[in-house]
Amino acid sequence: MKRAIFQKCFWWLAAGITLSCVSVEDQEKRLSPPKSTSELRIEDIRQYVPDNPIKAIHLIGVYEGLYGAEHLSTLLKEEAIGNLKAAQVQAISEKRWDDAASLARSLINLGIPVENTGNEPDFILADAKQKLSEGNDLGAFLSAVRAHELGSLAFEDALLFLERAVNVKQRRTAAFFLAIAESKGGEAIPEELRGYAQGQDTAADMIKGVATVWIDRGIRIERGLGMPDRVLGSAFFVDASGLLITNYHVIASEVDPAYEGYSRMYVRMGDSSSPRIPAKVIGWDKAMDLALIKAELKAEYVFSVVDRTIPQVGDPVYAIGSPGGLEKTVTQGIVSALGRRFLQIGDVIQIDAAVNHGNSGGPVVDKEGRLVGIVFAGAEQYQGLNFAVPAERLAAALPAMIRGGKAERPWLGLTVSETVSGAEIIYVSPFTPASEHQIMEGVFIKSINGEAVSSAQGTLIPTLQDILFPTRPGELVALETSDGTRRVLMSVPRPDVPLAEAAKKDSRERMAAPLFGLILAPSVGRSVSTPYLVKKVVRGSIADEAGLSAQDPVSIRGLRLFEKDGYALLEIRVKKRRMGYLETAMQLPAMLASPDTL
Repeated sequence: MKRAIFQKCFWWLAAGITLSCVSVEDQEKRLSPPKSTSELRIEDIRQYVPDNPIKAIHLIGVYEGLYGAEHLSTLLKEEAIGNLKAAQVQAISEKRWDDAASLARSLINLGIPVENTGNEPDFILADAKQKLSEGNDLGAFLSAVRAHELGSLAFEDALLFLERAVNVKQRRTAAFFLAIAESKGGEAIPEELRGYAQGQDTAADMIKGVATVWIDRGIRIERGLGMPDRVLGSAFFVDASGLLITNYHVIASEVDPAYEGYSRMYVRMGDSSSPRIPAKVIGWDKAMDLALIKAELKAEYVFSVVDRTIPQVGDPVYAIGSPGGLEKTVTQGIVSALGRRFLQIGDVIQIDAAVNHGNSGGPVVDKEGRLVGIVFAGAEQYQGLNFAVPAERLAAALPAMIRGGKAERPWLGLTVSETVSGAEIIYVSPFTPASEHQIMEGVFIKSINGEAVSSAQGTLIPTLQDILFPTRPGELVALETSDGTRRVLMSVPRPDVPLAEAAKKDSRERMAAPLFGLILAPSVGRSVSTPYLVKKVVRGSIADEAGLSAQDPVSIRGLRLFEKDGYALLEIRVKKRRMGYLETAMQLPAMLASPDTL
C-alpha cells in the first residue's frame, strides 16, 4: 500500500515538473517579440537564393517596392546574382546552350554584363552547330536564323548551313543562307551550291510535301443514328524525318484533357485509296493554333521555315491542302489584309484564296515558293473570309513545340490598350508577376527588355508580344513604365485563357475593363441603384460599340463565363448621357481569348 502511494506521488510530481517546464517554454515564446512581415518576407526570399536565384531576384524587387532597399535585401540580391552567374557558367560547361542563352537574357535585363562568358547569339550559334552535328536539321536551321537575327552570321558559318541545306535538298533554306554568304563576300561560294539555291521549286514539287490529316473520333449519335465522327485537315513537312505542321484545332482531341472520347490520328499522302499512316502529336501551341506532328514517313519535299517572307497587301499567294478531303488542291488569291487580331498572341493574314473545311493546317506560299503562312479556320463571325498564321510566327513558335508537349509562353499578367499615346495598361490580373510588383493601371509601357515601344498604329500590341514571345517562362523581364519606374519581373507560364483564370479570382467590376473595355469607378454620393460611373471606354471595345461613354452611371447585374464556348456575358443597367440618362438594360458579350494580353 505504501509503495502504491509513493508511486502515485512520484508520477504526480513528475507531471508537475513537466507541466512547469512546458509552461516556461510557452512563456518564453510569448515574451519573444513576433517577427514582422518584413522579416518573414526576407526569410521567404532567402530560401530561393541558392537554387532559384531568378525567383529570389523577383521577390527582392517586390520587397524593395514595399519596404525600400535595405542592407539585408541588397546582400541577398548580390548573392542571388552571383548564383545566377554561376548557373550560366555551368550551363556553358555542360553545353546546355538553350539554358545558357536564357540565363544570359536574364542577366542582361538585370544590367549585368556577360561578356566574360558570352552573349546570347554566341550560345544560339553554338546550339545550331551542335544540332547540325547531331543530324537535327530543323533545329539547327532555326537556331542559325535566330543567331543571325541577333548578331549576323559570319561567312564561314553561313556557308556551313548552306552546304547542309543543299545536301538535304531544301532549296528555299539554301537560298536564305546563300544570301547571307553573298553579303559577306560570295566569291568563295562553290557554283554547285549557288546553282541549286538559285533554282525554283514548282507547284508539283510542293504538293508532294502536303498531307491530309485524318482524325478518327469514333461514332457520334445524331437523332438516334450513329454517324462517323471525323476531323479532316491538312499538314506539311518541315523536316525530312517526318515532322509536319498543322493547326491545333485539327488535332485538339488528341491532347485536350477535357476531351474524353475516342481519338486516333492518321496522315494520308495520296487520295482516299492511299494508306493511312498512324501519326502522333509532338508539341502544340494552342494560343497560336499550331501543332507539330510526326509520322513514320520520309518526306519527298520539305517546306522551309527559314526562307519565309512577310507579304504585302495585294501580293499573289497560293494555298495547298485537302478541302473536303480532296487532296493536292491548289488555289490562288491575294493577300487581302495584314494585322488581323484573331489569335491570343500576334496577328494573322487575311487572304482571298479559296479554302474550305480540310484546308486547315495547309501551307500558303508566294510566287517564289516561299512560305507565307499556315491556313487556319475558326473565326465563325467571319464566314467566307480566310486567314493564315504568318510564317514568321511559326518559326518563332517551333523551338518550343520541338521540345515536346504543350508550348509554354511567358506571362506577366497585363491587359493593354493601344492609344494615340502608346500602350496603356488597363488591367493587372491578380496573383501574377505584375500584380506582385504593384504595377499600376493607367500607366504606359515605355520599354520591354530594353526595347523601346515604338510601332505603327495598330501593331503596337503584337510588337510587344513579339518581344516576349521568344523568351521562356521563368526568365527575368525588364519593364519600364511611364511613371518613371523600371521593374525586373520573373515571367510565369501563360494560362490557356488568361482572362478566364482572372475572372475566377477578381471582381466582376474589375473584369469589365479587360473583357469589355469598360473602366469603372465608384459612384460617390449617387443612387445605390447605379453604384458605378464609367471612368473611361476603351476605343474600339465592346463597350464602345455598345454606345457607352464616360460618366454614364452603371450597375452590374451579373457576369457569366461560358468557358466551353469561349465567351463571357456582362449584364448591366446603364443611364446613357447621350440618351438623356434614360435607363437601359444591356447584355455585352466578349470573347475570353483576348489578343491584348502580355
